[in-house]
Amino acid sequence: MTVDRNSISTALGFCLLPSELLEDIFLRLALPEILRLKSVSRNLNTFISRDDFRRIYDYRSTSETWIFLFKKRFPRDSVLHGFSDRSGRWFKIPIARAFFHVVNPGEDLYFLTASGDFFLFASNYHRELIALNLMKNTVKRIPSSPLGPRGTSSWRRSGLKLIAGPPGSDTFLFLFAELYQNRPFLFRYSSETDTWQSTEAVDANVHSHTVNGDKKAVVLSVIHRRGDSMMLSIDPHGDRPAVYRPRFDGGAEEALAVGLVSGSSPDRLHVYGDGKMVVVRSDGENVVTGGRVFRCVEVWGLTADGGGWEFVSRVPERLLETIKKPYGAMMGCLEERDGVVRVVLLSNYKGSWDIIWLSYGVVSGEWRWVPLPDCGTKELNMAGIAISSGLRLLSSRY
Repeated sequence: MTVDRNSISTALGFCLLPSELLEDIFLRLALPEILRLKSVSRNLNTFISRDDFRRIYDYRSTSETWIFLFKKRFPRDSVLHGFSDRSGRWFKIPIARAFFHVVNPGEDLYFLTASGDFFLFASNYHRELIALNLMKNTVKRIPSSPLGPRGTSSWRRSGLKLIAGPPGSDTFLFLFAELYQNRPFLFRYSSETDTWQSTEAVDANVHSHTVNGDKKAVVLSVIHRRGDSMMLSIDPHGDRPAVYRPRFDGGAEEALAVGLVSGSSPDRLHVYGDGKMVVVRSDGENVVTGGRVFRCVEVWGLTADGGGWEFVSRVPERLLETIKKPYGAMMGCLEERDGVVRVVLLSNYKGSWDIIWLSYGVVSGEWRWVPLPDCGTKELNMAGIAISSGLRLLSSRY
């Protein structure tokens, strides 16, 4: 890494500051900025490498949220684009070096999801899963699940969950829900044992269970039809996942669209995640512009017994007027964490991509829009987007 004299001068200036002020400044920085400072000065490296600073930084990172975007290109040029709400800007994170000895040069990779330091990719040609530990710069091939090898189109975002282990560990869990022989199953992979487990889900007793009773429960989508869904609730303390079949009556005359909306698809998009649903309702396609404009964004949640969807909130009209733009196709991802529902909508209009990040505080009832600067999305060949918690300094090998 080349370091100019201005960077060295700045580093020396930092070193003259009181340690309390230095710590306050560094705790406001995103992890890529911290790692860059470590490489500039031995004194700064020593300060940042202290165990007490790393623990405080990682604790604060638990409230940080990232958006990661992966552009489709050959593995030798692979780059993740990450946006942190702490810094308010995009970072380019090269990952090609980690893939070099594991992924074939002609492989077609798709980015599925992320959690902590772990990023999960699916390869289309070899039909396997590949886990990247970004902070340790290591890659792990995951053995085929009990369902066998799967291509990238087989993975549904709302039907899977990656759960990183404690800070400093190199372990994770991967869960996904699927129908097998018309019965709902949970498939669970543990990196610690490098093994899969499969468990058939059982119907929930709606009179004695509540789907939202345990805040640590994981809710995965199995299937969504015109007006009803099938969801699995995984209780970390229970033996078997429970099946819920919520009905949606919020406009039953409209067809249900999940994922990418384009062409003659309905003018309503449903984005699922963590037991919540965001509904994007749009005007019909304009014959002149060839695009749609969304007119309403709503949050819905599962009822207490899991038997239906209930309306939670709608984006205020003033905010909606600020963010709405024409689009030809749209997809999204959703996460609920610590009482905040976050949704990212990725839309395309005449070859130009736009990203909208909205969050809703369940307790406060407040909507927030996080403006995103452009990260070179024009003519983007998008290969996956995900919302994730903050990266962790204790896990860094740098």
